[in-house]
Amino acid sequence: MSLISKKTLITEFVFQYLKCSGIRLLLTVAALAFVSETGALAQDTEFLQKRGEYLARASDCAACHSVPGHARFAGGVPFSLPFGTIFSSNITPDRDHGTGRYTEAQFGRALREGIRADGAPLYPAMPYPSYARMTDEDIHALYVYFTTDVQASAETPPASTISWPFSMRWPLRIWQAAFAPSPERAIKSTARFADDPDMARGAYLVEGPGHCGACHTPRAITLQEKALTAAESSLFLSGGGAVDGWTPTSLRGENRTGLGRWSEKDIVGFLRNGRVAHGSAFGGMSGAVGHGTQYLSDKDLYSIARFLKSLPAADRDQTPWVYDRTEALALRNGDISARGARVYVDRCAACHRTDGTAYPTTFPPLAGNPVVMNPAPDSLVRIVIAGSTVPAMRSSPSSFVMPGFGGTMTDQQVADVVSFIRASWGNNADPVTATEVARLRKEQMKTAPETPYPLN
Repeated sequence: MSLISKKTLITEFVFQYLKCSGIRLLLTVAALAFVSETGALAQDTEFLQKRGEYLARASDCAACHSVPGHARFAGGVPFSLPFGTIFSSNITPDRDHGTGRYTEAQFGRALREGIRADGAPLYPAMPYPSYARMTDEDIHALYVYFTTDVQASAETPPASTISWPFSMRWPLRIWQAAFAPSPERAIKSTARFADDPDMARGAYLVEGPGHCGACHTPRAITLQEKALTAAESSLFLSGGGAVDGWTPTSLRGENRTGLGRWSEKDIVGFLRNGRVAHGSAFGGMSGAVGHGTQYLSDKDLYSIARFLKSLPAADRDQTPWVYDRTEALALRNGDISARGARVYVDRCAACHRTDGTAYPTTFPPLAGNPVVMNPAPDSLVRIVIAGSTVPAMRSSPSSFVMPGFGGTMTDQQVADVVSFIRASWGNNADPVTATEVARLRKEQMKTAPETPYPLN
């Protein structure tokens, strides 16, 4: 072989080797890029799932769509209304029984506009007038969470029992046009705290995902909330009407019936533990704390507390509550002549004490308790009749149960003891009649019993 041939052969070998090396290099780079992109997508999905779960807790989704003993988010929670009962829907990603066929656009429209995937309007038991304030980013995170991280369930909730003509869906479009804000208008209202991020966050959580006004704001005869934001009216969070036998109190600055005597730290503690020195969670609020607010960050809880403490009293004529020892001294001296005093000593004093201060945060005080002094006695009457449970929370793992006395006390006895509690220790609230108790007892039998909310 000639020298030129040998050089040619060597050159060709080197060229082919470099060519193959280049291909291998390109393939290696492409593989690394694919792995990197796949890993980034996985991390992005995991981040969105966690953010979506956090938002689902902040939005109280589980409390309204989860029934103890059934799959999470499978629906079936009853909502008693004057014209029938609505059962919450299955919102798991099951394609036939849940929301598995929803696109992200349909999912967002249901949350913020109250329109189902088939175009039918939703009843405003779904708080879309509040959810309308939720950002596109939060809607996206919720969609990722519910479609990729929630276990699908084939459960079908019971059919609603709404009577005609309220069972017709088309009139809801008129209601929505009149009372439900568009997402564009609702989101614009959150810009009023642009210079104060903490207040902006608190307002967003309370007026948006938290939909606190759905229970704590009074409603008109046409069932819309009389105000959807604090900027609209002082009626916002001034106390709602009866919800399943419970009457939500004011979350504004009233001294007696609101949060006027609560500090930001008190509010944070209540939302974290469901119990503070002023009182304990019960009814629907047990679920809101158990499923939701106990999982929120301290920063978000303090933002909520700061926003709530910024709301002045709607009822500016309330006289401040001042503790009065008259009843405590009478009971201590064996004087049980006051109406309801004997029943109180026999049934209540062991836990709530003769001075009404109880043993917070184990048993809630009755002296100065906003629920006790609420103009509507519904909640207090229901607790006496049916009992109540202070549920366990992550940071307060012990639950405490108050037994119901409905089976051993007459309507008159319930009226007497409730009237005594409402009149004593400076509470100075109006008495309750046996007729009122009988009515509330009858209504209570139609509503679902209070159930403990397990840690989840």
